[in-house]
Amino acid sequence: MDVPAAAHPADPHPADRTADADVPATAGRSLTVLTALAALAAGACICLALPPWGWWPLAPIGVALFIWALGGHSTRARAGVGWLVGVAWFGPSTLWMFQLTAPGYVVGVLVVWGGMLALVAALCPPDGRRFVALPALLVLFEWFHIHAPFGGIPLSMLATAQTDGPLLPVARVGGALLLGLAASAIGAAIALAVERRYRTAALAVVAVLAVSVLGALWPLGSPVAQVRIAAVQGGGPQGTRYTSAEAPLVFERHLQATRTITGPVDVVVWPENVVNIGGPFSASPELTQMTIEARRLKAPIVAGIVESVDADRFANYVIVVHPDGTISDRYDKKRRVPFGEYVPMRWLFEPIAGSTLPPRDQVPGTGTAVVRTGHGKMAVAISWEVFFGRRIREGVRAGGQVVLNPTNGSSYWLTQVQTQQIAMSQLRAVESGRWLAQVSPTGFSAFVSPQGAVHERTDVSEQKVITRTVDRLDATTPAQATGDLFAALIAVGGLAWVFAPNVRRRLTSRRAA
Repeated sequence: MDVPAAAHPADPHPADRTADADVPATAGRSLTVLTALAALAAGACICLALPPWGWWPLAPIGVALFIWALGGHSTRARAGVGWLVGVAWFGPSTLWMFQLTAPGYVVGVLVVWGGMLALVAALCPPDGRRFVALPALLVLFEWFHIHAPFGGIPLSMLATAQTDGPLLPVARVGGALLLGLAASAIGAAIALAVERRYRTAALAVVAVLAVSVLGALWPLGSPVAQVRIAAVQGGGPQGTRYTSAEAPLVFERHLQATRTITGPVDVVVWPENVVNIGGPFSASPELTQMTIEARRLKAPIVAGIVESVDADRFANYVIVVHPDGTISDRYDKKRRVPFGEYVPMRWLFEPIAGSTLPPRDQVPGTGTAVVRTGHGKMAVAISWEVFFGRRIREGVRAGGQVVLNPTNGSSYWLTQVQTQQIAMSQLRAVESGRWLAQVSPTGFSAFVSPQGAVHERTDVSEQKVITRTVDRLDATTPAQATGDLFAALIAVGGLAWVFAPNVRRRLTSRRAA
């Protein structure tokens, strides 16, 4: 039986209660068809806001529907709401995984992402506190998403849906998590406005816009110098995977594309693992051919190399090939793709998945994510690493004045990963206050400005060299200095504000008993 609101005269947050304010977290309505449909619509809205669809206004609408669907429901019903949101959010947006591992895709959507969102929703109060609690819990969900399982799988994040919207400058203040929180706060404001709580909704919107303006106006300083970069996309069919027969063809395509460069350039950048060899690169014919081009252009070539270590291991690194034939500044990829570049707990998964798993594991790197090119230091994030803000922060802190993202999306089905990676490159450019060059064998390749604008983006499968003169910058942004700290503190503070009154009430009740 519900207790009337008047029975709580000491409620410390009366202005933040709604009609369902006194529904206990363990009681309430069961899941209805209407609520289930709203949950599916919420997840679908967030999904459609993500690349490749990119309808960014739908993300806050999805969060608003999520908040509405949780109102007044029991813990079990709220968990069901969260699970439905998770399935609709991550099911379509991670469909590319199905070709790599159908069982892994099903488990990931139904158990991992669906399960995590079910937990988020179950923890969220069903009363008026959910307007604060859900955005805060989504921050913690995405923080966990960045770090676990298997070192983090930060796909289909809320921030990725906002890279073409007006909130993007928020990332310069507090990174991807703060941008995701900003989108959630706008969603909460929409839900509040629907309940005619216009003043609180307006305050939320004003706070978000103020942070966005702060990020847009944050000074990036004067350029240290400029550098002209040529990013080489060799082309070829999408869906290309490594085979001993395919590797020389991929190398030759990039060599051919490089030979088309005629104008002066300072640095040439090749994608990840377009040089795929069984022995040491330092003694390979590929090095000889690359040196010829570096000498002709009077510019170093920064290239991605995959090199066999032994029958069970390989190295994935970036190296700088100079015009005189010397090689320097090797950076080995640290953040490996689980089930793509290594198999965690191989002893457990190999008997189940067998030949669908990669037969060898990449040896993780230990160095600093930066290379010297003769035109300033450049931070390096190899492929998947651009999804992790801490990797770019490392290279920029080490003196990187430009960010390079050599990548390889040629083996993925569809273009979901590639379009999300462009969005992540936009985020990292804004966070770091640096120009970023993303280069892929079959697309997409592009330059991204410190404001997040995408330039010279290539099409999938085309052979093309894109060239641009960019500023070398060395200023520090708040996100570069503090990472995800602001978003985490706001989320923890919001949850403390939400749950502390309940804790005090329970302690008081126990003492009285």
